Amino acid sequence: MDKSSGVPPPASGPPERHRRRDRHGRGMRGPVAPPQVPLALSRADTFDSLVNDSAERLRRRLPQLDGVEFGVQEVPVLRAESVGGADPLDGVVPLGGVLRAERGRRDRIVVYRRPVELRSRSREECAQLVHEVVVEQAAELLGLAPETVDPQYGQD
Repeated sequence: MDKSSGVPPPASGPPERHRRRDRHGRGMRGPVAPPQVPLALSRADTFDSLVNDSAERLRRRLPQLDGVEFGVQEVPVLRAESVGGADPLDGVVPLGGVLRAERGRRDRIVVYRRPVELRSRSREECAQLVHEVVVEQAAELLGLAPETVDPQYGQD
């Protein structure tokens, strides 16, 4: 034992191997959580599920929507087809749209993810806005009032 520090001298023989923690995150292998856990879902996946849930609610109520596709796009594609240099939408960014059937394609209702997310402050508000957009676009496609498509439309 060392008299000055009170620490025993190192033992003779092979040096001890110390396990060191990897501080750069290289020690983890594989995903953090299984794919069925919500932690593994991206914002886009969550948004897609909101649109699909809303579409299924409407399909149960209105069988004429069975042949309609529901989809999600990041942002609307605004065309520069303006008359006299004026913006065709006058600065309004749409939250959804209807693409009519053509060339063998079915009718399609599209919800634009980024504009909807930017207008919502919480997941619940986003879910409500997604459903309102889907109801409005379905009403436009079918030529009905939104209240006819979903009686709870516009009620908070």
